[in-house]
Amino acid sequence: MRRRTFLASTAAAAVHAAPATKPNFLFLIADDLTFNGIQAMGGHEVATPNLDRLIARGCSFSHCFHQGSWTGAVCVASRSMLNSGLTAFRAQKQFETTPLWGQTLRDAGYKTTIVGKWHLSKGALERSFDDHEAVFMGGMYESGPEAYNRPAPGNTWTPWDTSLKGQWLHTQPFRKNQPDTIQHSAQIWADTAAERLRDLAAKPDPFLLYVGFTSPHDPRQAPKEFVDRYPADKVVVPANYLPEHPFDQGDAKVRDEVLAPFPRTPEAVQLHRSEYYAHVTYLDHQVGRILDALEASGKAANTYVIFTADHGLAVGQHGLMGKQNMYDHSTRIPLIIAGPGIKANRRVEAMVYQHSVFATTCELAGIPIPKTVEFPSLAPHLRATARASKNESVFCWYRDFQRSVRTRDHKLIVYPQAKRTQLFDLKKDPAETNDVSAEPRYAALKASLTGLLKQHQKDLADSLAI
Repeated sequence: MRRRTFLASTAAAAVHAAPATKPNFLFLIADDLTFNGIQAMGGHEVATPNLDRLIARGCSFSHCFHQGSWTGAVCVASRSMLNSGLTAFRAQKQFETTPLWGQTLRDAGYKTTIVGKWHLSKGALERSFDDHEAVFMGGMYESGPEAYNRPAPGNTWTPWDTSLKGQWLHTQPFRKNQPDTIQHSAQIWADTAAERLRDLAAKPDPFLLYVGFTSPHDPRQAPKEFVDRYPADKVVVPANYLPEHPFDQGDAKVRDEVLAPFPRTPEAVQLHRSEYYAHVTYLDHQVGRILDALEASGKAANTYVIFTADHGLAVGQHGLMGKQNMYDHSTRIPLIIAGPGIKANRRVEAMVYQHSVFATTCELAGIPIPKTVEFPSLAPHLRATARASKNESVFCWYRDFQRSVRTRDHKLIVYPQAKRTQLFDLKKDPAETNDVSAEPRYAALKASLTGLLKQHQKDLADSLAI
């Protein structure tokens, strides 16, 4: 397959000789973490000291996106693209027959280990990792009906109640050499990752340690000390809060959307956002423990640490709770890369896709990038040899319900089935609250963006008529 480039400003990766000692990779992926869910990336209400320190010693991408989904389980599509390097429509069909990220590093001599969430096929798991014992294959954690339609009269569900299951898991399936206890999933993944780091550090081989957190995905649970840091009545209601979305965008009652009652009230949004922040801060705490374990292993100097998320989340913005939409809170995600040769506190504003991690690690390790990989390496951005361009654009889609194209300053969203269009001037309206699609002065821009959207569809083999 011919490799395609979807970011106009991304330079072709320079060819570099393989490093004398191949670097290690510690990959950390959150579930449902929006782009400003980190304090150092604009999340002023949430405390994330460990991710902030990772940003301070590495490179953060302020405009990183996922490319969309063919299913309400957006994480499946995002992780398929991440692990195959294929763009969305091809990943849906060709994932099982394509060289995968872990498989490629494994074939190049890496020890590959996964801890935590996978949410792809068992066959792909076995192709990708030498060690995959402590893995959560995916799907929903068991949680009762009390976790939905909150707040409600008489509902006593609390995030720190370990009897409610959800993120509170038995450790035995994942840590077979330890006594069985009930712990939060994030602690289980961090404990196991720290143990794997010690084991990997004792071997001469380079390694990929892939840690898939199930946080801050709902049920949004955390120990009480973390929940108490975010009293719901003190949480700011977002500027783009709405009681309900203005129209049915295609999946108005998908599972995520019934976490809070309709219409959304400010109090409900405050409750859910307070629990989201607590969950994020607890995730950050566990990330810090893994970073400390890496330092203790003696391998930190030759290890690239990559932190990202599969997609974002609305949590009460635009009348929505989930991620099955085209707004920035759901399509835009954090991406942080720190490691050898990367300047401290570097910020890249180029528009990129998270799914470029596969190609990036190959280039950093001096490994040939498989010809099937379509998302380009971000190594030129890490080396400051590539620059952002005013002509950049990213495409995103959700099933047959939504298509969008985003440039630096504008976003067009098309809803083919609802027969609606939205256009946002992001420089004036970053919260995407003022749809200007019907304003005559934006007619030429709307036509231009429609043409750009159709070009993306053609490049990506998207046959949906808009």
